[in-house]
Amino acid sequence: MDFNIAVKYLFDLGHETLAIKLGLRNTELLLAALDNPERAFPSVQIAGTNGKGSTAVMLDSICRAAGIRSGIYTSPHLVSITERIKVSDVEITREDFAACATVVRDVSQQLVTDKQIEALPTFFEHITAIALLAFRNARVELAILETGLGGRLDSTTAANARIVGITSIAIDHEEYLGNTIESIAAEKAAIIRPGVRAVIARQPQPAALNVLLNRCEQMGVTPILADSHMTDGLVLGLRGQHQKDNAAMAIGLAELLRTEGFAISDAAIVDGLKTVTHAGRLELIPHKPSFLIDGAHNPAGAQSLRNYLDQFAQRPLTLVFGAMRDKQLEQMGEILFPVADTLVLTTIDNPRSASTEALQTIASRFAKGTVLASASSSEALQIALTSTPSEGLICMAGSLYLAGEMRPLILSLSLGES
Repeated sequence: MDFNIAVKYLFDLGHETLAIKLGLRNTELLLAALDNPERAFPSVQIAGTNGKGSTAVMLDSICRAAGIRSGIYTSPHLVSITERIKVSDVEITREDFAACATVVRDVSQQLVTDKQIEALPTFFEHITAIALLAFRNARVELAILETGLGGRLDSTTAANARIVGITSIAIDHEEYLGNTIESIAAEKAAIIRPGVRAVIARQPQPAALNVLLNRCEQMGVTPILADSHMTDGLVLGLRGQHQKDNAAMAIGLAELLRTEGFAISDAAIVDGLKTVTHAGRLELIPHKPSFLIDGAHNPAGAQSLRNYLDQFAQRPLTLVFGAMRDKQLEQMGEILFPVADTLVLTTIDNPRSASTEALQTIASRFAKGTVLASASSSEALQIALTSTPSEGLICMAGSLYLAGEMRPLILSLSLGES
């Protein structure tokens, strides 16, 4: 397959979330048929509700500063599927992605033909196998794997990482993980297994921490409890006070990697945290007006964004908001909508997108400024630009899918201005 055919094949498997089938059997069989690429390198697996992607890129930046050839696997992507798989901070090439996808497709089809599995692995199971195969081909020294959903039955768990981290846990993906903080924490805690080394982030909800600590005790694991004080005096490349917790996680994981023989100096930690970048997470793009892109997609993420806006946002502030209909829209609206002088509601080109009508109902309760609606992200951008003076700020939030649609449009504007 060439790249475009490979991407079409993968998306024809079904939507990443809507068609998800949690479970490890398919991934384990797929990896075995690929001669277990995950055994060619040690792995770090990072689970959690918020901050796992930021923690992953921070750890990757630290490893690269230490001269370690690291591979990182994250999701979702903003623009190109190749963003999910990077080696030494370089995206996999379209040619390499297509080559790995072809191998994984052929092996998957053979597993169905041989009746080892009933149906083709899911989109995420395919991508996970592609990433691990690509990492083996690239001879990485370490793989950093961000879980897709949960932990217990997420396909990244089949890699059997020896070092695991669990970031902040909040209510999200209730239809898959349960509707209590305890049930969600239990799904994520399941990546803590006998023999692993674990780092646990500060947990805003004590019930989540209790579940995680109980799991550690049952598995005979003594965890490192990450504390934001570990970052005192450090300069962080990512914006927001909440990033201190993620940085503390990355430091804890780096310290565990040291005990596994990786030469990570204190200087590499300092440099890695200072130079790290993460597109679509409190990403400030210069323009007149300025743009701030954030993938906040649940109440905890919305609160972190609100804290940043309250402290640093230029005025007047225009908020462009679009989200998935299965998210906690009411709570997110209550947190974010009052801060906007102008609120532009939009739909996202995604089957899960919330309608502007649904968002307008919420805005009628919580918005304090002008409320406008648009039929697409590109239209929303034009409305925001028309509504915001040059000294103001346009913030996009509500979904990483919205960030993915709007970021290329914003970058083209920013580059055009320069």
